[in-house]
Amino acid sequence: MNIVLLKPEELCLPPGDERYEHITRILHMKEGDSFRAGIIGSDMGTATIMRLSSEGMELSFRAERDGSALYPLTLICAQVRPICMRRILREAVSLGVERIVLPVSDLGEKSYLNASLYRDKEYEKIILDGAAQAGMTGVSCVTLCRSAEEAIKTVTADELVLLDNAIGAVPLSGMEMKGKSVAIAVGPERGWSARERALFLDSGYKSALLGSRILRTETAAVAGVALALSRMGYV
Repeated sequence: MNIVLLKPEELCLPPGDERYEHITRILHMKEGDSFRAGIIGSDMGTATIMRLSSEGMELSFRAERDGSALYPLTLICAQVRPICMRRILREAVSLGVERIVLPVSDLGEKSYLNASLYRDKEYEKIILDGAAQAGMTGVSCVTLCRSAEEAIKTVTADELVLLDNAIGAVPLSGMEMKGKSVAIAVGPERGWSARERALFLDSGYKSALLGSRILRTETAAVAGVALALSRMGYV
C-alpha cells in the first residue's frame, strides 16, 4: 500500500479496517504522525492522525495535487477464472488503464459472471488495491458485458487492436499510437472464436501480435497494456 485511499467523507477509520491496521501495525504511527493519502478519484496529499482511540482513528487531510489521471487506454479482457481475473484487474489499474471491459466469450465459461468477484462486487476492493499500489488516486472504470458484441458497442477509441496469435498480422511493438486513445482486446484461455474474430475485424479492429508464444490471458493482458502504453509514449 503506497498510498492510503479515502472516500471524500471518510476521515475516521474504525479499528479492524485494513487501512487502520496498516497505519498502526505496519507503519507504527501514532497521534500527530502524517502519511501519504488521497481521496479516491481526486486529490492526493498528506493525512495526519488527529486522534487515536479504541473508537477509531480521526484524520485531517491536506490536498497537494490531483492524482486521478489515467491513460486513454481501454482493456477489453474476456472472462477467465476469477482467481486470474483478480490479478488482471489489480495490475491493469496499477498500470493506469482508464477503462476495463470484461465480456463473456463464446469459448469461455458462462458462469464466471455469477462469481462473488462480481456478484458481491469484490472487484471494487481489488481495483482500489491496484490504485494504492500505484500510489495514485485514479481508479479504472469496470464494465461487465455478456458478449463480445456488447463489449465492442461500448468501446470507442482512435486505435482499435485485437491481440490474437491466430490471425495477428503485425507486432504490437511496431504500431504507432502516440497522441491516440487506444483499445486492446485480449481473449480467454481458449482464444476468441472465429465468429468473435470476425466481429472485431468488421468493427475496425486491427489484428496484432505480442510475439510467437502462446500466452496465458493474464500474461497477455499485462504485457499488452505495458507495450501499448509504451507505444503511446507514456512509459
